[in-house]
Parts: sequence; structure tokens; C-alpha cells
Amino acid sequence: MQRSMFVLAALALTSACGDSSKTSAGKDGAPANAPATATTSGADLTGAGATFPYPLYSKWFDAYATKTGVKINYQSIGSGGGIRQLSEQTVDFGASDAPMSDVELAKAKGGPVLHIPTALGAVVIVYDLPELGAPLKLTGDVIAAIFQGQITKWNDARIAALNPGAKLPASDILVVHRSDGSGTSYVFTDYLASVSPAWATKPGKGKEVQWPAGLGAKGNEGVAGQVRQTPGAIGYVELAYATQNKMNMAAVKNANGEFVVPGIASVTAAAAGAASKLPATTDYRISIVNAPGAGVYPISSFTWILAYARQADATKGKKLTDFLRWALNDGQGMESSLDYAPLPEGMRTALLTRVDSIK
Repeated sequence: MQRSMFVLAALALTSACGDSSKTSAGKDGAPANAPATATTSGADLTGAGATFPYPLYSKWFDAYATKTGVKINYQSIGSGGGIRQLSEQTVDFGASDAPMSDVELAKAKGGPVLHIPTALGAVVIVYDLPELGAPLKLTGDVIAAIFQGQITKWNDARIAALNPGAKLPASDILVVHRSDGSGTSYVFTDYLASVSPAWATKPGKGKEVQWPAGLGAKGNEGVAGQVRQTPGAIGYVELAYATQNKMNMAAVKNANGEFVVPGIASVTAAAAGAASKLPATTDYRISIVNAPGAGVYPISSFTWILAYARQADATKGKKLTDFLRWALNDGQGMESSLDYAPLPEGMRTALLTRVDSIK
């Protein structure tokens, strides 16, 4: 019964994600079908973008409204949609798990765009194999081969070699991937391109790629729902969606040769392992996939809020910068409970200075 209820809810969520004007907070932190447009009555600020940080942002916006009375309406439509809406100036801020490219930055109508990292999260490999008693172990090249359609059976010798003694069925693997422009896809394909030369050549990395195999679903919630309802399925979602829905998550081999299960500690370790990539900089478009270090979960990433450096509306600009300061201070304490990792302290301090530069 519980599984059936989840399936019905997931299908409803998948349908809702096709309409970027509908999203709100569901009980499990994933978007639910409720009206939310950029012109929603009573909203002080409007934003749109990534589903990856939606559970966290939903909690932030509720807490901030309670504290300050400032209401923030956010459309969880995917990173690609958030970048487009910010670029067209139909929202006050965007959100993305994929940094904007130089071409996208040049097309933004409101001038220079700042990338403000807000949290660290993980993209996790989820699968429906209830007969396994322990987390499935996978390497980057095997994951790439599965999503390229080269490994098609669960008892393939390459999977079996990584999981000796596991009861791997002789059934087909059903790959599930994102069908929309997605920062989660960007992080996932960024990782695959970093560990698999074949993947780097084709299909490569991006918010949208030509998937060699599998079935598409909209949003993290759509992929999670499709995997949950399909025996033998495998997909990728943000950590919060996997843990809140009690999904099976694979242990992935990291750069140190360890098989690591995703979690707050292993995502935090990824940030520490990538410390060399975090200089004092004015450009925070930084990848930390496959970071070195013990205990690192290799498919980890920052997620960003995107804001114009020069705000067209002074009143809204002040409300936005006030919120960003709150998010980089008070908001960081809310992240662990929702399976996100807080920003490194030195980076957070530098980002507060960056927020102060917004005019």
C-alpha cells in the first residue's frame, strides 16, 4: 500500500513538473502540485530553477517568511528553466546546479550575473533491487557503461565482480534519466565525463545531453518515482530525494579507491578534498566532482543562486541581498537535517562580501 501511494504521488508530481507554473512544498520536501507563478499575489520575491536544492530552499523560504514577513515564491522547474527565466528577467533570482556558461552569461539581459553557492549536495545512484541486502557497489566506468546501454543485465560480469556474493538477478536494467534541462544531470554527466573517456567524447556533460539509453522523467521527483515503481530500474537523483523516500543508494568508488555511500559526512569531505579549487575568486563556477581525499563521495556539487550584480528594482534588490545574507548565516544551520552540507567557513565569509557588492 505504501509503495502504491508513492507511485500515484510520483506520477502526479511528474505531470506537475511539465508545467513550470506549478510547484510548492510536499510533505516529503519534494515539489507537489500547487499553483506558484512568478506573478503570485503577495510574493515579495520570485525565483525559479533547480529541483536539486528544492527541499532546502522550501524550508528556508518558510523560515525566512516567519522571521521577516518577506514572502519568496520559487518555481522548481529545473536549472535550465531557472537560467532562462533569469536571463529574460521574468524572476528576481535564478537557481542552478550547473553554472551558467560564458554564452549564457553573455545573453543575460540584466547585465553581469553572480553565482552565489548556497549549499553542497550529492547526486546519488538509486536502484530498485530489493533482493540485495547491502548497498550495490559501482565504479564510474561501470555507471557510464550502464547509462550508455552497454551493460544491460544486472548479473553482468562487471557488476558481479564489484559485488561478490551479491544476489544479482538476470533481469534487464532499466535506465531512468532526466528529460528536462537539469543541473542534476549536469553534475552527474560532469562526473561521468571526468572518469570515463568514452563518456567525455559522447554524450559529454551538460544540463541536457543525448542519452544513449533509457527512459526520461521530469525533475528529481519524477526520476525517483519512476525508479520506485519499476523493478530493476536505476537512475540518479539528489540525495535529499533518495533519503526522504528511503531509496536504495549505490556506494560509488572515489578517487582514493574507496566505495563510499553518499551522506552529509562524505559530501562535506568532498568540499574539503576540493579545497585547492576554492581560491579567493570572483568566479564561483567550480566543479568538485571526483575530488581527492579519504571518505569523499565523488558525485558531489555546489548549488548556486543566480542574481544580477546590478538590481533594476532597489526595493527588491535589498530584499534579495537581505535574504542571501540570512541564507549564508542562519540558513546554513538548517542544511544537515535535509541531507545537504553547509559551505566551508572561509568560502561563506567571502560570499558575504560578494553579496555586499550587489547594487
